[in-house]
Amino acid sequence: MGGFWPVFKRELFSYFVTPLAWVLLFAFVSWQGLHFTLLVRSFVQAPEVAIDQGPIQAFFGGDVFYYLPLVVLCPAMTMRLLAEERRSGSLELLLTSPVSITAVVVAKYLAVLVAYVVLWLPTTLYVVILTRAADLDLRVVVTSYLGVLGIGAPYLAIGLLTSATTRSQLVAFVLSTMIILGLFLLGLGEFVFDDGALREVCLHLSVWS
Repeated sequence: MGGFWPVFKRELFSYFVTPLAWVLLFAFVSWQGLHFTLLVRSFVQAPEVAIDQGPIQAFFGGDVFYYLPLVVLCPAMTMRLLAEERRSGSLELLLTSPVSITAVVVAKYLAVLVAYVVLWLPTTLYVVILTRAADLDLRVVVTSYLGVLGIGAPYLAIGLLTSATTRSQLVAFVLSTMIILGLFLLGLGEFVFDDGALREVCLHLSVWS
């Protein structure tokens, strides 16, 4: 994949020099900080809740507040990847340079995936805070973050796909948001349908499970 590294470095660098990236980081960290604060407060006020799960388990998938940011965050991070290149005409220049199409797509995807991981790094402070108050199972922490990566990676792939189909960042954002939200709603079928093939499909797609 000739030309992979230049495209990867350019895309990754662009995430940290544009105002949108910092707005997303601020909004995301603020939302997750509020979410975590409310969870810890609820555990302090109702200690019996901690019998079945602790703050870490509750934070990673205990309620809808964990998933809502991903529905907006992933489309916002990916909407410009190829749509803006097509709108500005730079995509044609890029594809006529000694860079393969595969290298362009993979480099852009891995760059946005790394940026997605960076967005989650500040939340590790919550783990540090909790280790001072209680003993934590680090296996739960590690697998929870792997789950974050496992959910975000396909959502980002969907965003890259929709960005490749249009010249408009707004259209790419709306399309990927609708697809991700549709998958999210379809996954809720595991709580609606009886045992059978349809429920198995919903169970497979469900981010809750």
